[in-house]
Amino acid sequence: MTGATVRLPRAARDFLAEPGVATLTTLRPDGTPHVVPVRFTWDRESGLARVLTVATSRKARNLTTTPATPAALPVPATPATPGGRAALCQVAGFRWLTLEGRATVSHDPHRIAEATTRYTHRYLSPPPAPPGRVVIEIAVDRFLHLNL
Repeated sequence: MTGATVRLPRAARDFLAEPGVATLTTLRPDGTPHVVPVRFTWDRESGLARVLTVATSRKARNLTTTPATPAALPVPATPATPGGRAALCQVAGFRWLTLEGRATVSHDPHRIAEATTRYTHRYLSPPPAPPGRVVIEIAVDRFLHLNL
């Protein structure tokens, strides 16, 4: 999953370089939002935001099951195209940035290693390494921001 479809302004890229925490929003199988705090990384070259988690987490399972999404929401997950829409929102005081896009869950060791390296660089310490770790990759195609 690659191919940046958005170009973030410099102020937004600088904001994403700060070691912030964000909320990740995915849809539960019943179509209701699931919002959790996460640490994440932004890869400007590929246009991917990455979140490390475990395969059994609700956020990962939301992206690997078919949700009962309202018709107004595009690109629901199907067996042929696992994943779905996700949004990350980083807030600091009166500044905020939301990244939205199609999200998938990867078990690929190389993708997990890339996410781990970027996480360690951003947060200055390695992430936890629980068994069953996966990476959620969000191909960002839309962003919103304020005071950046």
